[in-house]
Amino acid sequence: MTINFNDPQNFTNRELSWLDFNARVLEEARNKANPLLERVRFLGITQSNVDEFFMVRVASLAKLAAVNYPKPDASGMTAEEQLLAVNAKAHDQVIKQYSTLTRMLLPLLANLNVHLKPIDQLTDKQHAFIENYFNNEISPTITPMAVDSSRPFPFIGNNTLNIALRLHKSGDKHDKRFATVQVPEIFPRTVRLPGADNEFVMLEDIIKTFIGNLFMGYKVQETANYRVIRDMDLDVAEEDTSDLLKEVEHQLKKREHGGAVRLEVESGISAPLLKRLTTAIKVPAYAVYSIGGPIDLTFLSKWTKQISGHDDQKFPAFKGAPVPGMGREDDVFATIRDHDIIMQHPYDSFDAVTELIRQASLDDEVLAIKMTLYRVSANSPIIKSLGQAAQNGKQVTVLVEVKARFDEENNVHWAQQLEKMGCHVIYGLIGLKTHCKLTLIVRREPDGIRRYMHMGTGNYNDVTAHFYTDMGLLTTNTDMGVDASNIFNMLSGYSEPPYFHQLHISPDGIREFINAKLDQEIANAKAGKEAWAEMKMNSLSDSAMIAKMYEASHAGVKLRLIVRGICCLNVGIPGISENITVHSIVGQYLEHSRIYAFANGGDEQLYLASADLMTRNLNRRVELLFPILNEALRQHAFDIFTTMWHDNVKTRVLQADRTFTRIDRRGLEPLNAQETFMRQAEQKNHAQHMSTGHLPGTPHQFHPMLSPKNQAKPTQDRGPHA
Repeated sequence: MTINFNDPQNFTNRELSWLDFNARVLEEARNKANPLLERVRFLGITQSNVDEFFMVRVASLAKLAAVNYPKPDASGMTAEEQLLAVNAKAHDQVIKQYSTLTRMLLPLLANLNVHLKPIDQLTDKQHAFIENYFNNEISPTITPMAVDSSRPFPFIGNNTLNIALRLHKSGDKHDKRFATVQVPEIFPRTVRLPGADNEFVMLEDIIKTFIGNLFMGYKVQETANYRVIRDMDLDVAEEDTSDLLKEVEHQLKKREHGGAVRLEVESGISAPLLKRLTTAIKVPAYAVYSIGGPIDLTFLSKWTKQISGHDDQKFPAFKGAPVPGMGREDDVFATIRDHDIIMQHPYDSFDAVTELIRQASLDDEVLAIKMTLYRVSANSPIIKSLGQAAQNGKQVTVLVEVKARFDEENNVHWAQQLEKMGCHVIYGLIGLKTHCKLTLIVRREPDGIRRYMHMGTGNYNDVTAHFYTDMGLLTTNTDMGVDASNIFNMLSGYSEPPYFHQLHISPDGIREFINAKLDQEIANAKAGKEAWAEMKMNSLSDSAMIAKMYEASHAGVKLRLIVRGICCLNVGIPGISENITVHSIVGQYLEHSRIYAFANGGDEQLYLASADLMTRNLNRRVELLFPILNEALRQHAFDIFTTMWHDNVKTRVLQADRTFTRIDRRGLEPLNAQETFMRQAEQKNHAQHMSTGHLPGTPHQFHPMLSPKNQAKPTQDRGPHA
């Protein structure tokens, strides 16, 4: 009997799976075990997540549905069906977001004397304060926009908070007028009130209280807050442009006027006012969201920083452990030359990477630095070091991906700055985003030219490195160095290397490699040999890759997958996915590292990568997958995966009904992988301060902190790293 691994029933829709991921983030806001201010921050994250989701993914569905695009996705849903299903699920999520805020978090904050006060609960002194604040600071910045026969409805910018008004001329109730006012973004959304340490009022509530002052001679009948989310996807036709940088800048200006995909309105808005908005903004009824609280919860993250005196309600401060031999006083080249180094951020400090680039910029023997930049911070030390290197006469080549979503403006700026500093800047290949994380440093040494490399799973962003978990490798491996040189030649010029020695590159190369590894595991399973694969990624949505996993599972290959976000694969399908287990970890840090490991007939292999198993990563991006060759470092990486796999605090397990459920911890010692790694880092920090017995540059062994109760039972076949 032939099994159809591509049957649509075997797949979960990508967009609905993403909403399930955001629901797991929302669970962290509702989790009583998290510090209260962190719960508030998690709720804010769910909003920023969903905003970006609508700006890009839902916007794409809307465009496909508008032209009646007929081809269904892997799960069998058309674009229109997806659009309706996504909005229905998002409506339910909005209800849960605001019940979390109003019924859980705000009352708990009130117990700590932290209040978000409505206007009618202000003291006389506080009311006088907000009136003065409005008149002296807010009012001069506001531009009321009347709408009538001579003044058309103004364009409402993406993600701006606005107030819609119905008015009539004083003394004439039959006179009907409409106006809109944008809430200025230069002021904090939560305004601290006098008379208490932590009493606040919403900025829009202040404006609504005194908004009548802006319309002299008119009576305000109704006010209602609203916000529009627009299509913000960048549409750059690279094949038709001679100057990619200018085209990106042009598209950045154009995309601000993308079509509306979501309209949020204050609950209680009158039918006439709502109709006026929906007609003018051109948004369908299913995309109108009634909001029972402050619109746009992204303000919550900033609010937690305004609240004083409650640091005990935040996660404890954490500082990653310095990487031995990679500090400011060390010769980092000697360290890497002596041995490969594997790092896991933020538990290992990202300073090791910035220090490598800094020393390379100053070292007289360094001839060239080549680097890919996908996302960097606004004040990047790496950018400064690259500029310094160019000024010091080194050949500096930087690939800046100016199409990195929502970082386009920042990256265009840095591309221009790097060029001014004397760096050679390139923008990648036509039709492809360059997403790989690769640094190549060419150095003249007594025994000849040596190549130093950093390869990573994350971005060269010193800020996000504090709260994204990523892994990286520092090495001088000769074969990898040749491969890295070929990659940069491919990116900057006309070069198509016939093969790579150790590295694997997308488009196509990573797909072909993982398919080949799974085929090998399938053959070993059929031959009665040990066969398994362990993988960790952000998202799993490529249908062909999922079908290959189904084929492997059907053959008896055990697959253990840690997938933080989207997972279109389903478990527990009889005869198809019974050998696949999927975990998702959502915790203090955003899980971002990618790991791909295989039994390989007893000669275990492990690879790190910049790529998720998504079609865009495998087909339309330049991505990098690289091996961990050193046996001790490979075991280190396996230990990291094992600790994450045994997490029973922040892990959810995918069920056959497509839901994610928490692990039943009865009889198990609690194990939070992220806390375990932090504890390991603190122990390393302490050891480095207290003893010189651990020589700088000595590779360390890592052993997962597992209670015997957490070990797999001998009868369970869960792979060699359980």
